[in-house]
Amino acid sequence: MLDDATKERIEQDIASEDVVLYMKGSPVFPQCGFSAAVVGVLTHLGVPFRGINVLDDMSVREGIKAFSDWPTIPQLYVKGEFVGGCDIIREMYETGELAEMFQTRGIDAKPEV
Repeated sequence: MLDDATKERIEQDIASEDVVLYMKGSPVFPQCGFSAAVVGVLTHLGVPFRGINVLDDMSVREGIKAFSDWPTIPQLYVKGEFVGGCDIIREMYETGELAEMFQTRGIDAKPEV
């Protein structure tokens, strides 16, 4: 269930930065392997992002799932648009699609080597 206050908070969070990652833990201390994997990809690409720890607020933890209609965390948003979870991000990274997406949206990213 997604109440109006949580929906507004999520919308504000997503609008606040070009790249937002809803995750378990923080970018410095991810608290699950999937969150750590996405943080690793973004860090490797040199993409600045805002990490939002869903463990701090149960309404956000459940609300983000309803907001995106995606059942798992982490969730990556770029320029306000939901991109995907860990598996999608890893696949996009491996194919070069992720760096390309960042670049076409005006976000500096180092191409994979």
